[in-house]
Amino acid sequence: MLNVAFGIGVLLALAGGMAVQGCVAPQQLVSELAQRMDDLIKAEGTPNPSVLLALNLAGATGSNTRKWLLQEVEEEAVTRAQRDMTSGEVALSVLSLLSSCRDPRNVQALGLTVDLVQVLQQKMDEEMAMLEEEGIPKTTLYSVSLSALALCLTGAGGYQGASVILAKQVLSPDSHLSVDTCAMAALAMTCTYGQTDLQDLQELLWEALSAVANSFLDEQEEGDGVIGNIYSTGLAMQALVATGEFYAPRVWDCTQALAAVSRHDYSLPMAIAQVLPALVGRSYLDTADLDCTTRMSPNLQSTLSPKLQPSPSPKLQPSLSPKLGTAAVHRAATITVHYSISNTLQGRYFSYTTAVQVPDGSVLLQVLQAAQEKEPDIFSFQTEQTSWGPMVISIHGLAADQNRKTYWQFLSSGVALEEGVGTYKPQDEEHIQAVFSTY
Repeated sequence: MLNVAFGIGVLLALAGGMAVQGCVAPQQLVSELAQRMDDLIKAEGTPNPSVLLALNLAGATGSNTRKWLLQEVEEEAVTRAQRDMTSGEVALSVLSLLSSCRDPRNVQALGLTVDLVQVLQQKMDEEMAMLEEEGIPKTTLYSVSLSALALCLTGAGGYQGASVILAKQVLSPDSHLSVDTCAMAALAMTCTYGQTDLQDLQELLWEALSAVANSFLDEQEEGDGVIGNIYSTGLAMQALVATGEFYAPRVWDCTQALAAVSRHDYSLPMAIAQVLPALVGRSYLDTADLDCTTRMSPNLQSTLSPKLQPSPSPKLQPSLSPKLGTAAVHRAATITVHYSISNTLQGRYFSYTTAVQVPDGSVLLQVLQAAQEKEPDIFSFQTEQTSWGPMVISIHGLAADQNRKTYWQFLSSGVALEEGVGTYKPQDEEHIQAVFSTY
């Protein structure tokens, strides 16, 4: 089982001369992150096409986890793609199957067959129609970017118009796009740039891609290797891997980003899945270029678990290491967390605050549960499971609404949290606010 605190060891290895060749991370870091992702996805037991895509891009194509994920992705595709998948979810399934050397136009499972590319084209048409009519997509620009990339890589239509919109959004001073959205848009635009002969479109894409890539380089320098936050850094690194010609003659100091990644203790498979391709010098743009005749990397094969069995996350296992001592298995001390909920956006406005005691080291979800147990009529909430962990979709009976672009935003003393409720750990006397917001 991996040691959770492997980051220090990797940094020592980097310092000891494990040189990065061509922005490819040391094998130790790649193997340990791949193993951790493997362990976490088995513990969750939830299929995630992003993990399948990352395993394929990293060369871990012989693991049992990968085989299980492939089967689950195919079954999800034939049963849900046309019914209730978003454009982004369909696009991710297309990319994961394409990287698995499977034809996304002919997905077969459970006696059913579906053309995922055709489904994606239909969903992209819906996104574009809403963009043209209302100026906003049906889902998000991130999903539009992911869909444009998948359509471009499969040689389907419908991605050039989307790339034009993405380029204009990137260049608009009023757009305020997130790092994740800019990174995914950059991957889509790079693919389109390589496929079009239209000079006007190439010039527009070049300008947009140069703007995104250079902004990432600037942000990495200012953030000591972090671009946006530690969870958006993985996709940003992928974008920098793919867009070298658009920020030349500048040089990307990828060792700074690698050091930032190695310092972080990743506990979500989705987060690892986004950073892992960049660590082997690849991006989602390489999905269609994988050699289907090659077998799994021997180095990765030796580090991944041979069986797919639910196992506890390393974080949850009692530890008797010298660093933690026997106290690690004792009951943790309690902390006090102040928790507020408020809505001044729609319907009947409200604002409530409480204070709860939870064990030190608890995640935010446990704070919400404690508040609900204390005052269920006020602090009731609901979650749904996503690839990034549990997401709060309703508090005090007020539900987020994708059509109205509303959601519950979590802040600490007025500053938006960078982690979700399943991973963020509040400190003693910290004030957490849940604010009903719009995007």
